[in-house]
Amino acid sequence: MNGQNQPPSSESAGVSAWERSTLQKLIFSALDEQRRARRWGIFFKILLFVYLFSLLLIYLPKDITETAVGGRHTAVIKIDGVIAEDREASADNIIGGLRAAFADKNTKGVILRINSPGGSPVQAGYINDEIARLRAKHPDVPLYAVITDICASGGYYVAAAADKIYADKASLVGSIGVLMDGFGFVGTMDKLGVERRLFTAGESKGFLDPFSPAKPEDVAHVKTLLKNIHEQFIEVVKKGRGDRLKEGANLYSGLIWSGEQSVELGLVDELGSSSYVAREIVGAEKIVDYTPRPDYFGQFAERIGMALSKTFFSTASGSPQLR
Repeated sequence: MNGQNQPPSSESAGVSAWERSTLQKLIFSALDEQRRARRWGIFFKILLFVYLFSLLLIYLPKDITETAVGGRHTAVIKIDGVIAEDREASADNIIGGLRAAFADKNTKGVILRINSPGGSPVQAGYINDEIARLRAKHPDVPLYAVITDICASGGYYVAAAADKIYADKASLVGSIGVLMDGFGFVGTMDKLGVERRLFTAGESKGFLDPFSPAKPEDVAHVKTLLKNIHEQFIEVVKKGRGDRLKEGANLYSGLIWSGEQSVELGLVDELGSSSYVAREIVGAEKIVDYTPRPDYFGQFAERIGMALSKTFFSTASGSPQLR
């Protein structure tokens, strides 16, 4: 009888069944482990979401809560950093805060808290004009500028529209001037052996090109332009400060002074902080911040929601995942 046609022995069959049983147990154990890992992953993600959500509730909506409480208060709008269209201290943001502050019937006075080295004369001009409009519309609500570290150039352009200006004795104030700066690379290009090829339609279209020699007529034109904007700046300062200014003291030379010196020059009325002005001048010690801020909470919540929905969907479907 041929041994190749004999049925498998009971011993070999038992080993085969044991191997299958062991393999199944390993597979199910691995699947259970994956499920547990996913459950714990979901748990910790939810826990992290709740924790971050709680932090946002604690820190982000303070000002909104205070505004909703009501009661007579001093409104504050902060101008921090460079005044420019693409910055937080843009005209749109600051004007939005000003309008909200003046529209609130519980606002007894408004403080512009300024810490800015300057910026765009156009953006500063928009804010200055809107302050004048709101002051005329709400004559019973005073507006004060309070300078912290620095209020220079465009920052002072805005401050000049206030009823009064306050500063710390060490604040930096002034820089009533206009500048335009850049670089010239003509000598560098000559050393490198690089040829500049500039094609224009209009004889002055490429004026002040940094890779071409400066033309005297272009420089003269820019100086005239800057002089005109400087005169606009001076007119705004004189209109806002009036006879409080000490004329003939190089006020419009672009120099800066300390807060203490600025009081003597008429650039600042008194020394004082925001809390001092709210308490002693406005007469409403409670301060409510109307500064518009980016909607970080909305962006964060949207991203977290998308992440959680993806997590739940992939887990519930039981589909394989590559990570």
